Formats: sequence, C-alpha cells, structure tokens
Amino acid sequence: MTYNMNFDDTLKSGDEVFEDKGIRIVVDPKSLLYLLGTTLDFSEGLSGKGFYFDNPNASRTCSCGESFSL
Repeated sequence: MTYNMNFDDTLKSGDEVFEDKGIRIVVDPKSLLYLLGTTLDFSEGLSGKGFYFDNPNASRTCSCGESFSL
C-alpha cells in the first residue's frame, strides 16, 4: 500500500474531515480503515524535506516512508 496526497476542493459522500492548525485533511472511507491512529508530520531533517507518516497499523514500512504493509 502507498500513501497518496492530492489537493482537492470537493468533498464526497462518506469522506472524513480532520483539521489541525488550520489545515484540513480529507480521507475517503476505505482508506480511513488503514489510517486510523496515523499521525502526519512534516520534517526538514538532513535526509530532506517532506511529510512523515507514523502508522501504528503498519507491520512493515519501506525506508522512504511512502509505502507500508499490514
């Protein structure tokens, strides 16, 4: 499985909306099952800038942080 983020301005039926520090994140119902408990952060560390997903449901993740297995 991979994480995919896009800009969108349309809410679909069943979408869940989360807001933190003025940022809205919309998750579709199917994806929500795999993302429950996940935290999203932004890092500007030595390995580069980008979003970091901490998913407690993932049994394995790749070193790039863009995919996971359950």
